[in-house]
Amino acid sequence: MLSPRWRHLHVFAAAALAVLVAGAPVRATQPVAPPQPDTLTYQKLAPDQKAFVDDLEHRTFDWFWQSADPYTGLVPDSWPNHTFSSIAAVGFGLTAYGIGAERGYITRGQAAQRTLATLRFLAAAPQNDSEDDTAGYRGFFYHFLDMQTGLRYARHVELSSVDTTLMMGGVLFAESYYDRDTPQEREIRQLADRLYRAIDWPWMQARKPLISMGWTPGGKFIPADWQGYDEGKLVYILALGSPTHPVGTDAWAAWCFTYPRDWGTFQGYTFLNFGPLFGHQYTEAWVDFRGIRDAWGRAHNLDYAQNGRLATWAQRTYAIANPGHWTDYGPDVWGLTASDGPGDVTVSSPQGVRRFSAYMARGAGLDDITDDGTIAPTAAGGSIAFAPSIVVPALMAMKQRYGKYIYNRYGFVDAFNPSFHGMPADGHSYPGFGWADNQQLGIDQGPILLMIENWRSGMVWRVMRKNPYIRRGLQRAGFTGGWLERAGPGPAAAASP
Repeated sequence: MLSPRWRHLHVFAAAALAVLVAGAPVRATQPVAPPQPDTLTYQKLAPDQKAFVDDLEHRTFDWFWQSADPYTGLVPDSWPNHTFSSIAAVGFGLTAYGIGAERGYITRGQAAQRTLATLRFLAAAPQNDSEDDTAGYRGFFYHFLDMQTGLRYARHVELSSVDTTLMMGGVLFAESYYDRDTPQEREIRQLADRLYRAIDWPWMQARKPLISMGWTPGGKFIPADWQGYDEGKLVYILALGSPTHPVGTDAWAAWCFTYPRDWGTFQGYTFLNFGPLFGHQYTEAWVDFRGIRDAWGRAHNLDYAQNGRLATWAQRTYAIANPGHWTDYGPDVWGLTASDGPGDVTVSSPQGVRRFSAYMARGAGLDDITDDGTIAPTAAGGSIAFAPSIVVPALMAMKQRYGKYIYNRYGFVDAFNPSFHGMPADGHSYPGFGWADNQQLGIDQGPILLMIENWRSGMVWRVMRKNPYIRRGLQRAGFTGGWLERAGPGPAAAASP
């Protein structure tokens, strides 16, 4: 048995999730003209909009800075309801510290100190094939670690290829961001390089050339592989870029082989579909796909950044259509992704019997509608770099309408549901409003923070473009064009002392 939040990152690995939309499923619609490139920049915002974005970015950063253990660097899966550590959240946290230093929330020295503590802890964590006395194996890490010991949280927790990858997004960011010739920053680069080089990617290819989703000592390899299209792009890019244990270039072709089943028109927009928006955000939070294309992109005259923009517009259009008749859905209240929910509860309503869920990968896309009226602000917030002209008004409207229920010292709570009026299993019900969560999740806070900064300054993308392993992974996957064609650092740059 796998950990509960495993469903978030691997939603399409098994059978399709149940459709929760009331009435008939939404089918493909006639194409409409794609939205024009979004030219809204932070500098063009009105003063109240700038103040809101500033506030949201700072509060979301504070979640990482205050939730992480300052001695181990481990970041909890959720907080303030303190739980086990999520290694994916650690990756977002490592990136958050650099953003905080650039924004002046903390000093560069503070960011480097927290980063170094994290990397030292990870580098010293035991790696073996035992059930309990380990944090990982063959360079991979377990999805969840105990916040105190750093060991595998429980026996149902898998050695996760994608969560290790998301952690490595932050590790490689640190390697390229801390580029000064000081003892502290040299050690950061050395440890980051060592952690990445240790990952045995071919070992995770239980069914070559695809990469397995994970492994457990008791159950061995998970019987599911990463196949396009979703957040697994980053798994293959890092596996292709490895200087020590790379996979073959046929892995990317195998990953793309299933794209035709996801390509189609939904809500008038034609794009590579993946219902939950996190699948369009996680890789893109670290990799700047603007203007670079692989063979599939060249054939379809589309890059993955443009694809994310189309997916974002399609979700908004779905909310406006509101086939499930959920409360308050519309042009400024939208966004489905994996998130917390009010619980596995059935409630009678004027629309009939409504079924709600706890944590689940909600989404809307071609032939996949999973929707119980739960809105996750990260769905819109993590898409701000794709479509700021519709995201900024949506986030502001959500705060203005429901702020006292859903906006606190760490920004937006993970999710809310104005259609739920009952006794929730988690979070709180409020008379006259509905349900709101009482915590934030690291893997949902991360896209909000990273994508706000990418939209504002391109800072995370700019740092990652310097990393030779990212460049090598993209080039081996067949990407060409744009910034990738310009000269980058030499192959040893990341490992230099």
